[in-house]
Amino acid sequence: MGQPRTTGQVLKQVLKAGSAAVAALAALGLFLTACATGGTGARDEGPAGSDAVAGKVQTSSAASAAASATKAPQRVDAVKLVQDDPEVSPAVKSALKPCVADEYPVDVSYGNLTGGSANDVVVNVMTCADAVGVGSYVYREKDGRFENVFKAEEPPVYAEIDRGDLVVTQQLYAKGDPVSYPSSEEVITYAWSATHFTEESRTHNDYSKAVGGADVPTPAQS
Repeated sequence: MGQPRTTGQVLKQVLKAGSAAVAALAALGLFLTACATGGTGARDEGPAGSDAVAGKVQTSSAASAAASATKAPQRVDAVKLVQDDPEVSPAVKSALKPCVADEYPVDVSYGNLTGGSANDVVVNVMTCADAVGVGSYVYREKDGRFENVFKAEEPPVYAEIDRGDLVVTQQLYAKGDPVSYPSSEEVITYAWSATHFTEESRTHNDYSKAVGGADVPTPAQS
């Protein structure tokens, strides 16, 4: 038989066994709590999962918006649009001929001027020789077709889109001005108002006669 244990040794053994039992019960309690809440232990991050899903949705929405913003506008046959338009004068139509091969003297811009679901189309018709604007037009899509909602046919004229507004530049000539050197210009800004364009502002600019013009005096000979 072995050595009889002392009272101190017996007490230590009892305390040790009790500690092990307490630890086992604590572990069991944690396991039952995790099962009751449907969790996955230490890997369960709770609300963070919802945030991650929301983040993915936001990223997807931002990507879709960016794709829509960069979507190329529907191209139109600007030459046919002008030639078939009864609002365009016969003089402009007769001037609208190819300059080289099948290249026509037209500038075309796409943008939202009238608040419609499709881009509006701005067409500038020019001369081949000196690129003088002879007609400017704005076409708005309606029921699958483009209708003329603006025209300016007093050359030289040029229309463009500027931050959602229509800006038309009209160069003015005084008597004796060469084609390449007009005396001044009118810059007119138009905004869309329900069914038509209305003038918002007008700026007049006078050009210098001393810079690049034909009226520069010749220096006296000594």
